[in-house]
Amino acid sequence: QVQLVESGGGLVQPGGSLRLSCAASGSALSIYTMGWYRQSPGKQREMVARIFSNWNTTYADSVKGRFTISRDNAKGTVALQMNGLKPEDTAVYYCNAWFGRHSWGQGTQVTVSS
Repeated sequence: QVQLVESGGGLVQPGGSLRLSCAASGSALSIYTMGWYRQSPGKQREMVARIFSNWNTTYADSVKGRFTISRDNAKGTVALQMNGLKPEDTAVYYCNAWFGRHSWGQGTQVTVSS
């Protein structure tokens, strides 16, 4: 099982940028589908972006063109570059690893507000 630790959240003004990072340990990252999910109060957790072991990526429609997911298997890290942030992007962001079962990080808060 892989252990995940997120970092990089914080408070940013609308239109600003943040970069989230996820450090994975305990297993070889290359075999996993990695993803970022988010959850805001009163809403279900939703997929934001995923990157597969073959490096293909998928994004939620709401973040296409603004967010970019990347991975570095050698370093065991996954990043989410978020540009053009909007107040509706405010949520707790979770790193996820999937290979037959899900593993989750503890989450990092992103707040977009003026």
